[in-house]
Amino acid sequence: MTRKKNFEKQLFSGKDGLRFATPWPVAAYRAKRLKCSSLADISCGIGGQTVYFARECEIVYAIEIDPAKIELARKNCRLFGLDNVEFICGDALSEDVLEQIPAVDVVFSDPARAATEEKRDIYNLTPHIPDVLTAYSGKTSNFVFEAPPQLPPDRINFDCELEYLSLDGELNRLDLYFGRLKTCSRSALSLPGPIKLCGKTGHVEEIEMVDVKKPGRYLYEPDPSVVKAELLPELMTELKEGTSIFRMDNKRLMLTSNNLVDHPMIKNTYRMVFSAGFVPETINSELKERGYGEVLLRAEVDPAIYWDIRKELERDLKGERKAILFAREKIAYICEKIQ
Repeated sequence: MTRKKNFEKQLFSGKDGLRFATPWPVAAYRAKRLKCSSLADISCGIGGQTVYFARECEIVYAIEIDPAKIELARKNCRLFGLDNVEFICGDALSEDVLEQIPAVDVVFSDPARAATEEKRDIYNLTPHIPDVLTAYSGKTSNFVFEAPPQLPPDRINFDCELEYLSLDGELNRLDLYFGRLKTCSRSALSLPGPIKLCGKTGHVEEIEMVDVKKPGRYLYEPDPSVVKAELLPELMTELKEGTSIFRMDNKRLMLTSNNLVDHPMIKNTYRMVFSAGFVPETINSELKERGYGEVLLRAEVDPAIYWDIRKELERDLKGERKAILFAREKIAYICEKIQ
């Protein structure tokens, strides 16, 4: 057993406990959103999320099938001075466990995922979402399930809110909210904000999306939660500055405009410096004249030759400025990050 730094204090953890533990900003946000009198925490693990639930709720029922983990969860709650958690060791769907849980305001479930799978599937979670909904239907109508954030909205066919969550600009979690907890069909949340963007009534197709072939003076990387939740049209509507979509490559869906815009759901903003054919020698000459000393290559290139290309781009550069190179269809777009 080890104690490693996490949250405000070091959590007690087994070998993989902290690896799968919920990051504290996520745990704190969830707990505030789910604040209620009574909550059941299914598959509580070592109790990282349980600690935050217990801070916001009057009583928490922490359920875990692994005896070693539930003992760690018990120690972590004591570490934080919490005595309003009832620990239940067993299968959350068993009659023995169900009999120990009264009616509650909310059921939260962080199901186990398959170690490997060819394609992410909402039905590969354990315990299965429909089974939990059925087993606990007599205790509450308000459920929250954590799901793999790689799942796109069209592969989740439940009547719930899909909240895609990013932490420090990286996609981190997907939570499914049922019952009165549902506020919209899809939402994007950026932490540590929190900044939230909700899907509007109607379909994405009803909002005009302009996909241009040539970028404007500025390029923007939307927060990954916005992209994953398929809420770019809603973000573009809020910007109201003539922004368009520019599909840089298979990994990067960007926005562009001729006038500088700002929004908390924009992760990075770049100013276009120049564009040219993707010929490293030619680009290198241009970079020298403009006083650049470093190039960050953010283009789809063969990993085996990535450093060869970058060395050619940076050959004999002596300036202090840093360029970011994107590419689309053999055209390189050299930018500077401004936000």
